[in-house]
Amino acid sequence: MEASVLQDALFTALKSKLQPSESLVDSVAAVLEVSTDSAYRRIRGDKELSLSELLKLSSRYNISLDHLSNNRLDAFCFYGKLANAKDFDFEDYMSSVVQQTAYLASFKSKEFFYLSKDIPVFHYFHFQPFAAFKYYFWLKTILQVPQMQHVAIDLSNYPQTIFEKGKKSLSYFNQLDTTELWNIETVNSTIRQIDFYNDAGFFKSKEDVWLVYDSFEKLITHIEQQAALGYKFNQGDSSKKPLGKFSLYFNEVIILDNSMLAITDNIKTAFLIHSAINFMLTNDTHFCDNMYRHVQALMRKSTLISSVSERERSRFFKIVRDKIESRKKLL
Repeated sequence: MEASVLQDALFTALKSKLQPSESLVDSVAAVLEVSTDSAYRRIRGDKELSLSELLKLSSRYNISLDHLSNNRLDAFCFYGKLANAKDFDFEDYMSSVVQQTAYLASFKSKEFFYLSKDIPVFHYFHFQPFAAFKYYFWLKTILQVPQMQHVAIDLSNYPQTIFEKGKKSLSYFNQLDTTELWNIETVNSTIRQIDFYNDAGFFKSKEDVWLVYDSFEKLITHIEQQAALGYKFNQGDSSKKPLGKFSLYFNEVIILDNSMLAITDNIKTAFLIHSAINFMLTNDTHFCDNMYRHVQALMRKSTLISSVSERERSRFFKIVRDKIESRKKLL
């Protein structure tokens, strides 16, 4: 790859990393410690970047030069961190979620697509008992943190600081125009988790089990109300003040995978969930465009149950509520 082409690709990638309020020329000037005029010359291609300057910019903005110089369509560069039981910090994890959603919400145009294998994580923070259960589930079962293995689920011991960060991420998420695709397994997975923990005696009390199911039912009702209106609103807001748009699709056949796609000011970012709690992201054009086509194909094969299709929407949510209500009656 010619140096000029690599330089152009670097600045294009760098621009996609900046928030709308940030200036490309000011950012380049600051990192390279040059004047804005000198930064302009580099951005326009009038002056070639030195090797040290390429490394400074790519390191500062976490951009892979190998990826930029690779013309193969079957190679993709992802970024992310790996959580493990040894050094996992839930507050740090939630801080990264807040940071990422705040970044997405900072754009003027922001769309978000969520292929929901499970209840989308942002929804957890509408109701504290539900978020608390997922907190214990992640630590005990997904990450298998040793010190949590013999700890009973006590909703009163759920850290308030984590819930507050979760609510902060939800507030940013609510600003995005969101399309979610659900399957009946989206709900069944959580029901199975609660049932297993209840049967295994992991809850401190039956009252806590009931609180989790009750908050789950309230969450489903809130999501149904958002679907009926076609927009998000804060839980508990009697005026239902409109926030971001909300589209909900139901797919009866395909099991989804929790992957996500954001489109901010025409820049696509794909998020892939792996190992249950870890995620990695990419702005690779070929990968993101392919994922966008995949999402659109899934939407065409699914039933829109928000704003329209009242009968289908009512049928779906009745099935879900009946499942939850049957569990509550057995407690």
